[in-house]
Amino acid sequence: MASSKHASLHDVELAALSAAGDRPAFGELVRRHGSAVRGLLRRMGAQASLADDLAQDAFLAAFESIAEFRGEGTFSAWVRRIAARLYVKRWRKDGRLEFAQDLSDDSQAEIGSGGEGAAASRIDLDEALKGLGETERMCISLCYGAGLSHAEAAEALNAPLGTVKSHVKRGLDKLRSRLAPPEGGSGRQVGQSSGADAHG
Repeated sequence: MASSKHASLHDVELAALSAAGDRPAFGELVRRHGSAVRGLLRRMGAQASLADDLAQDAFLAAFESIAEFRGEGTFSAWVRRIAARLYVKRWRKDGRLEFAQDLSDDSQAEIGSGGEGAAASRIDLDEALKGLGETERMCISLCYGAGLSHAEAAEALNAPLGTVKSHVKRGLDKLRSRLAPPEGGSGRQVGQSSGADAHG
């Protein structure tokens, strides 16, 4: 269990202590970021029990390679990328990949994963994601939840880059339609900057 000393430290400091063998420091990182990792896995399509298992595996993998984390990005983004790749491996092993299109089309929209007043929007987004095709949801989650570039997502999925871009584009179009405010109302606009660290 992390101590109050650990609770006041920055993630980079906790990672450095973890690399030196301080398990309570790593426990604090798990406490801080566990729900975000599980949330990403759920959005990617994992059932609750599988999300819990893969999140645990992701943190174990992160602990084993913690010396590789040097603070260039956030720890949260780093461990989410590990978790996303683990889920992709499971997804591919289950033979669930169905890439039918190979259309190149850039898409630079962003889907937020947190921030001020994000709870209601996140619930709406989670529901909208459930309405996407499995492959579209996977591609969008990799690019805008785990922060992978289109090229990195294509590599992880072992799919053509143009195909991934096409699935992202179509999925984002559907999300924009589903999350659009009613006439005269105000609502969440998918495609506006909201703190995600994805890039194409």
